[in-house]
Amino acid sequence: MKRLFIKTILAAAALAVAGGAMAQDIKERTLKVGLQNPKGHPLVTGAEKFAEIVTAKSGGKIKVNLFPGGVLGGDAQTVSAVQGGTVEMTILNSGILASQVKDFAIYDFPFLFANAREADSVVDGPFGQKLHAKLEEKNIVGLAYWELGFRQMTNSKRAINKVEDIEGLKLRVIPNPINIDWVKALGANPTPLAFPELYAAMEQKAVDGQENPVSVILANKFAEVQKHMALTNHQYNPQSVIVSKRVWDTFSAAEKKIVQDAAVEAGKYQRQVSRDLAASQLADLKKAGIQVTELSTAEVTKLRDKMKPVIDKHSTTVGEATVMDIQAELAKLRR
Repeated sequence: MKRLFIKTILAAAALAVAGGAMAQDIKERTLKVGLQNPKGHPLVTGAEKFAEIVTAKSGGKIKVNLFPGGVLGGDAQTVSAVQGGTVEMTILNSGILASQVKDFAIYDFPFLFANAREADSVVDGPFGQKLHAKLEEKNIVGLAYWELGFRQMTNSKRAINKVEDIEGLKLRVIPNPINIDWVKALGANPTPLAFPELYAAMEQKAVDGQENPVSVILANKFAEVQKHMALTNHQYNPQSVIVSKRVWDTFSAAEKKIVQDAAVEAGKYQRQVSRDLAASQLADLKKAGIQVTELSTAEVTKLRDKMKPVIDKHSTTVGEATVMDIQAELAKLRR
């Protein structure tokens, strides 16, 4: 009994020492996180949860300051700042990272995922982790995937009831080749623009419309400058939570674990918030005056067919191995 008591005391002492060492491994830090969407958007709500978890797990030593609404610049500018270490973190469409690692363009392929379950399985699994690992050579560390959701089209000119209604529209797109090409394939005119410039461009009629998930359209008050929305679900956007490798390399093991675990935990919360809000957000957009149409099954098939040559073209650019890997993952899920 005496030996057991002594062993228990020694074990408790060892844990206390380890806990103390871990506590000493956490320094006073402030992390800046750049976000494109305004406060109230599910991505910002998720980031607020991330900040809360990090502060709690670090005993208040690590603070997270959020900069929503694109105040730190567009995505390209913010990613550059993350690479340089002047902005510690950002959360953005994973496809935008194709400008650093070409494989990420796979996430912009039209009609890649049939539903959110497929997307979660692929990005949270070996495929998604392998892509994030490729960012390290670009001074970026990928921590987790969150979601923006399925994208829809809006415009100020006419209702979209069939694919031909898209022809001739001047549509803002995320500035990357695959998005430019699929808009061209539909007979529309792509206009690459950084997100913070989009509202003004629509207000001034420099562009007719854009495409984004319902949550983005609502949070950014696009109903004030757009009349029509077609539910096309033409792309699903996973979001990459990334941190500057220059900053990450200064973290202790304890600090890395806190930030990594918080990104994953907050991501589960963020996805749930995003999905729970989907139906009410659509209703809110209708109340705000947007007229909503939905393409028939035949029109969606036509839309897919028009985009197939774009997917074939960019499969070569992305890399056949990456395309085959994701197709194999999706095939397993669909069995």
